[in-house]
Amino acid sequence: MLMTTSKPADRGPLARPGATLSADEAAALYRLMTWLSPAFPVGAFSYSSGIEWAVEAGDIGDAATLRDWLSSMLEDGPGFCDGVFLAYTHRAATSSDDAMLREVAELAAAFAPSRERHLETASQGRAFIDIARAAWNCDGLDRLVAACNGAIVYPVAAGIVSAAHAIPLAPTMHAFLHALTSNWISAGARLIPLGQTDSQRALAALEPIVAATAKRTIGAALDDLGSATFRADLSSMRHETQYTRLFRS
Repeated sequence: MLMTTSKPADRGPLARPGATLSADEAAALYRLMTWLSPAFPVGAFSYSSGIEWAVEAGDIGDAATLRDWLSSMLEDGPGFCDGVFLAYTHRAATSSDDAMLREVAELAAAFAPSRERHLETASQGRAFIDIARAAWNCDGLDRLVAACNGAIVYPVAAGIVSAAHAIPLAPTMHAFLHALTSNWISAGARLIPLGQTDSQRALAALEPIVAATAKRTIGAALDDLGSATFRADLSSMRHETQYTRLFRS
């Protein structure tokens, strides 16, 4: 019997031996790895997005319950919503649609369900913009910031800066959602606590959720915005009066 084999699909530069990134691709990757790294000083380590209260209340007590909680946060809560805001910000900034940019920035700032959640996203967004201007400024960035004409929350800041540097939306979205997830897991690891291996297992288990959420956000409309993570929203509100706290949210 004659045996035939099909040629493997081309999966991009990383699948081709000896292939290298172009100068623009390398620069984009370098910047995304920097901006959305835990070392980028936006203060993300100070916030838990209500996870601290959920641990005290017993909703989260081990790696499995943390993973389930974060899966909902990504698919049906702030992960999805912030991704939609990032996508619309990136498109508006890329097309120089100042009216849309201002509208999205205002909506994103108003969408936080609690005072502490608003503090978290607003302070990180402000820090992101300030550091980007100081260390990674580029033509057009100041104009985009001015066009928002108000508070710039974290996903809007990430969308503005990445668009100003001509970094495509898809990798920006994946890096942003990975950063959100990593920060949440880091908070959970300190609160439960979890060991480093269990933390990495949780991050690995959430990989398909992050990828699916990124795909949904890029294709979503503003009318699709909405959250169904009521317990997480309540935890961020109750954290405000929690007796002992390690985190600001």
